[in-house]
Formats: sequence, structure tokens, C-alpha cells
Amino acid sequence: MFKGSMVALITPFSDGAVDEDNFCKFVEWQINEGSEGLVPAGTTGESPTLSHEEHMKVVELCVKQTAGRVPVIAGTGSNCTREAVEFAKHAKAAGADAQLSVVPYYNKPTQAGMIAHYTAIHDATDLPIIIYNIPGRSVVDMTVETMAQLAKLSNIVGVKDATAALDRPMQTRLTCGPDFSILSGEDATTLALLAQSGDGCISVTANVAPRLLSDMHKAWRAGNLQKAGQINELLMPLHSALFCESNPGPVKYAASQMGLASSEARLPITEIAEASKRQVEAAMKHVRLWHATRTAAE
Repeated sequence: MFKGSMVALITPFSDGAVDEDNFCKFVEWQINEGSEGLVPAGTTGESPTLSHEEHMKVVELCVKQTAGRVPVIAGTGSNCTREAVEFAKHAKAAGADAQLSVVPYYNKPTQAGMIAHYTAIHDATDLPIIIYNIPGRSVVDMTVETMAQLAKLSNIVGVKDATAALDRPMQTRLTCGPDFSILSGEDATTLALLAQSGDGCISVTANVAPRLLSDMHKAWRAGNLQKAGQINELLMPLHSALFCESNPGPVKYAASQMGLASSEARLPITEIAEASKRQVEAAMKHVRLWHATRTAAE
């Protein structure tokens, strides 16, 4: 059900508030540019600093604007299980196709705690769950064995793997089965993950280069490995630049330079440094996004 190039959407702000009109325009542009799935209210969407009301509104706006054209995977994660359940129930009611639920951060749960957390979410709603395993932010890493145990639950359908460990996708495939969606959470290793039995990516870079990433995934699925490799090589400097500082600072700056959204983020994320801006600009020019996407946005 979930494959190809999906985008971890930024949340545009204007004077401190969610810019709802611009967010809807951005969703429309993403669909027109070939994104095969949309993920609102995740890490890139600054979910930690959205109020609960804002978080839910962003999901509702995304579902309404998308109107069933591509899957919407709502961010529902929290390090509080009760809160994650509330977000899951809301996402289901809003009409999302699935939910992305991060491994609880800061609490440092054991593997048994992770199983209990996801089982509680699973039992509270029938909305499909994609586990988001990102040790760099959560501090803890869900093991392949734990994921295999959770995959036995009917509504746990996949993983966004941000470990960047290239043996992990194949291990996950062998233990979780052929129908478990394995999605990259690291743009720079996406093509390698596809080669290791992966299905797609939930991408930061797709916020500003959705067409190229859609083309890369489609080329891979068509067996055109040369084209997929060429696009991957072209995008690699941009992947690096968009993580020169904490996400989503760099990608919001890139979006602002393309006329897609303001660079405004919420504290403690701050405007990126001048040296970082130059790095992002150079990468955008390398990919030839600078003028073309500005024109498309207009």
C-alpha cells in the first residue's frame, strides 16, 4: 500500500501561526509534482512545537486538500502513549489512510515498553501504523526482533527506517514478511535501501525536489537503474545540505528561496546560519532548482 516517493511535509508559518492557505497550496503542488504520499505533522512538520489543536488542524487540512488522490500518513507520534492514542483516533476520524508513530523519545523505553506502547495504539484504532524508528532523535533503537513481533499485529504495516544501517532493510524483510512496507527515513541512503528490499522513502528533500525524487523511484520500479542512479547522484549534495543544521531549518530556508513557504520555524529551531544558507543555495543551484521551481511555484 505504501511505496515510492512520499514527503515529510513542512508546516508553513506566518507571524507565528500556521499558514493554512499556504500549506494547502503546498500540498497541491506536491501532488502535481508527483509525490506518491503525504506525511503531515511529523518531525519535519515541527510536531513537537505544534499545539494539539494545530497538529490536528494540519492533518485535517492535508486530508481535505488531498481528497484521496494519494495516501495521507498522519504523524501521530508521542512519547506519551495516551497522547499518541488520542492523535491516532483523531487521524482516523479525519480520514487519514495511515499513521506514522515514532518510537517514544526521551523516556528511553525498553523493547518491552515499545511493544506495550504500539500494542496500545494498535488496540485503540484500526488505522494502519507505520513505526518510525529514528535512534538519532529517540535515543533508543527498536530491534528487528521487536519489530517482527509487532508486525504480527494486523494493523502494524510498515516502518520508516532512519537508522541508515543498510543491512537493516533486508533483516526486516526476512523477519517481517513480504507485505511489510519498508520506507527510508534517510534521503541519502534511499536508493541503497531500495536495493536491500525497501519499498520507498518518507523524504525531507521531496519538500523542494518532489519531481526528481518521484522520477527516481519510478525509474527504479521500471528497472531503469541508470536513470535512478543518475538522479540519486545529482541529489546527493542537496540531501547533505538539507541536514547541515537541525531539520527543518535548512529545508525551510530552501523552500523560502523557491517561493514555496517562509523560512519561519518555531523555537528552539532558529534561522540557519549564513554559512549554512550558502551551502543550501549551492546545492539548490547544483540541482538546478533555483529558478525552475520558483517559476513553478508562481
